[in-house]
Amino acid sequence: MSEEDWRRLDRRTVLVTAGVLVGVAGGAALPTFFGLTNSMSAPRAIGWILAGAALLVGGGSAADHVRWRRTRYRIGAERAELHTGLLLVKRRSLARERIRSVDLTANPLQRVLGLVKVRIGTGEHNGAGESTLELDPVARAEGERLRRVLLERTLSATEDTRHDGALAELDPRWIRYAPVSFVAVLFGGAAAGAVMQVSEWFGAQKEVIDWIGDRFQDTSIVSMILVLIALAVLVGTVGALALWVEMWWNYRLEREPGGTLRVRRGLFTARSISIEERRLRGVELVEPLGVRMVRAARVDAVATGLAEDDEDKHAENKTLLPAAPRAIADRVAAQVLREAEPPTGAPLTVHPRTARTRRLRWALWSVFGPVAVLVVLGVVLLTPVLLYVAAGCAVVLGPLAVVAATDAYRNLGHGVSGDYLVARSGTVRRTTVALERGGVIGWTVKQSYFQRRAGLLTLTATTAAGAGGYDVYDAGQGEGLTFAAEAVPDLLAPFLEPVRENAGGPVHRAVNRASLSVRQAFGGQAEAGGYSARGSSEAAAASSSHSVRERP
Repeated sequence: MSEEDWRRLDRRTVLVTAGVLVGVAGGAALPTFFGLTNSMSAPRAIGWILAGAALLVGGGSAADHVRWRRTRYRIGAERAELHTGLLLVKRRSLARERIRSVDLTANPLQRVLGLVKVRIGTGEHNGAGESTLELDPVARAEGERLRRVLLERTLSATEDTRHDGALAELDPRWIRYAPVSFVAVLFGGAAAGAVMQVSEWFGAQKEVIDWIGDRFQDTSIVSMILVLIALAVLVGTVGALALWVEMWWNYRLEREPGGTLRVRRGLFTARSISIEERRLRGVELVEPLGVRMVRAARVDAVATGLAEDDEDKHAENKTLLPAAPRAIADRVAAQVLREAEPPTGAPLTVHPRTARTRRLRWALWSVFGPVAVLVVLGVVLLTPVLLYVAAGCAVVLGPLAVVAATDAYRNLGHGVSGDYLVARSGTVRRTTVALERGGVIGWTVKQSYFQRRAGLLTLTATTAAGAGGYDVYDAGQGEGLTFAAEAVPDLLAPFLEPVRENAGGPVHRAVNRASLSVRQAFGGQAEAGGYSARGSSEAAAASSSHSVRERP
């Protein structure tokens, strides 16, 4: 290509860098001032601060100007190229047919100046960042042009366009789900820690503790703890609301002609995330405990290429819909998958009662194991306090453990809905995944010693998208194998054999019966779909027509 095909970043990048550094210098000025005044006069401290700020802003702006002068890019017919660097010149390029995402983001200063940062990714997972090109910044119009050009795909004449256009838009009432998320708890704890840390920086931590003690000198310790917890909850709620507004304001989910899902959102920092439908393998309905209690759910995409490298593995990049009423979440899931009915709302097979027994045992052991240790220590050390603590834990945590175990069992389920297999599990964070059956590239069958005694097994559907594998926990052995064989025909079938159910003879179509056994007689773990099987020594000679490698 000719030299004229090369483009530069927007020259206003120097202005953006200068503005950011001014903010950094301003934020650091106050604590630096207090620190310097301990050893010098205030005017002298101010002089040192201004000199340091000028050096920081000037040096950073000069370095960014050099970066701008030495950075250029071009989009050719076959490759997207980026050249940058002064002493160490980097030349990187991506094949256009491998590009899977073009995401746009803009911080507040960039939005004011009409700039965006463009991130071009192939969807490959490596830690060196070689699968992405980052153009920071370009004009907003240029960013939109790049996104359209790089994700351009010819629209097939037979392609379904009924669900094109807006699939979901922000409803301000959804903000009511922000305080019931775990973010509120994290913000409350972080606020308390921040108060103590900042007071320590200024040498006033003791004064802060004394001030708090003076406010509650006439109240009991229990009342003081309850009030402080209430204040932390209040601060956490305000923080969660503010974060929700910043992240999800101006939210819009739409499907563009050609089959690209686009999520746009953000109040101060604008974000635009694109997901090609051809790399979409399903959706995941996520219901954290607090959100589930108010009958809401979040919708995430199960797709390849959403986390290009370590610095961009954010859960929000795959979120198609923030926490919203469950009916809306199901509707959006169906529209995203172009299904008439939402697979995430399909009826699921109930797991055996032995799965509930296993969860009750885990829960009771997790509570009464430590309780027993406290009791033994209390008796041996003659410390009644430990006995009181053990009794309190048993009375409070025992019923909670039983409730959690029962809820975890009720949330287990699996099934097939059209072109998707569906699996649900979890209690603190319940997830329901609808995974495209054609996207499953293997099955992993696991059985612990206790699962074998209970007639249970855990199935893992292996896929190249999302988390890489999705589990069906503690399914009945026969039912679980039947489900796997029916969900993805011919993938697990070569590893199964029918067994007799009655005197009428053997079952000829094993996938239509719940009584199946793995031909390898696996003792711990078996994998199908081009993988190996690990189990008893008889696995290697299981079948003459299907070769199975034994793992070392």
